[in-house]
Amino acid sequence: MATATVRRDMFEEIVMAEERFHGEGYQQGYAEGSHVGVAEGRRYGSLLGAKIGSEIGFYLGFALTWQCLLQKCTDEKNNKKIRALDSLIRMIQKFPYEDPTYDKLQEDLEKIRGKFKQVCSMLNVQSDFRIGTESSSLTF
Repeated sequence: MATATVRRDMFEEIVMAEERFHGEGYQQGYAEGSHVGVAEGRRYGSLLGAKIGSEIGFYLGFALTWQCLLQKCTDEKNNKKIRALDSLIRMIQKFPYEDPTYDKLQEDLEKIRGKFKQVCSMLNVQSDFRIGTESSSLTF
């Protein structure tokens, strides 16, 4: 009787080995995938944050430069341009740089981009902002 029990346990271990290995492999794969996913997500978030920061910095530098150039002129046309530049600068200053969980981040970024395009149109400047290996250029 004892021999039959030992044989049954031995066969049960053999039969259940596939299921046990499958479960262990799943757990190991899940743990490794979670670790790699967090690292990849962190790299991607850093890269995207740097791109957005570069874009916003470009817009702010552009606006401040034109604001300085136009302050010497006091006609009504330039006052309208200065007001648009001031509005762009205020939008950029209110942008939530340090809160990546801000739910309207993309919406606010699109508003800044739209205001930038409006300002470029008012100034008769064609803008072409590119990030990465391409060059960033402004054409006058």
